[in-house]
Amino acid sequence: MLCEGCTWHGLPGDFPPWQTVYTYFRRWKKDGTWQRIHDEFYVLTRLAAGRAESPSELIIDSQSVKTANFTHEDVGYDGAKHIKGRKRHLVVDTLGLVLRVLITAANVGERDGAKQVLANVKAMGQRVSRVITVWADGGYDGNPLYRWGIDVLDWVIWVTLRPTERKEFVPVPQRWKVERTFGWWNRYRRLSKDYERLTQTSETFIYLAMIRIMVRRLA
Repeated sequence: MLCEGCTWHGLPGDFPPWQTVYTYFRRWKKDGTWQRIHDEFYVLTRLAAGRAESPSELIIDSQSVKTANFTHEDVGYDGAKHIKGRKRHLVVDTLGLVLRVLITAANVGERDGAKQVLANVKAMGQRVSRVITVWADGGYDGNPLYRWGIDVLDWVIWVTLRPTERKEFVPVPQRWKVERTFGWWNRYRRLSKDYERLTQTSETFIYLAMIRIMVRRLA
């Protein structure tokens, strides 16, 4: 489903009945099993790359995507991107691996989404105990978010801007790594737009995509 973008009814015949597969998917989504599997593979992948279990630097960004016609909950219009749909607020480490993702309506601002998703990252406890810096683009600029990062998270949110004198694409140090992660998702048809009725389901499919990426690295 993740790779080919098929429906639950369209699962190949060598799978169990689609109702059984969906029941396990839904159950593990609701009890957090998929997220725990993701977190375990996250640590293993960092260790295999010769890194510490906890990153010291994070990168945050957002991506607005269109929604399917039958999706009506948590849908808004992003005036900057001219997209009606949902927004993916993403936090990754310097390897491009996802720590937490948050799906909201597209009209939710970057700063508001940042507070929610960064608070979820902070809740990971020891697995983010070494974090000092969060890199962000101009959409997150502003003293209130900076002060919130210091006061609530004890992290410094650094905003880095693209050079204005250059018209072509210029990779900004550290920030380009989150764009690479967005690029990885192009391999998964289910993520080409948001097809899910619930935002929690959208988040789960992103964690599943990252689980598949990490498993392939470790294998």
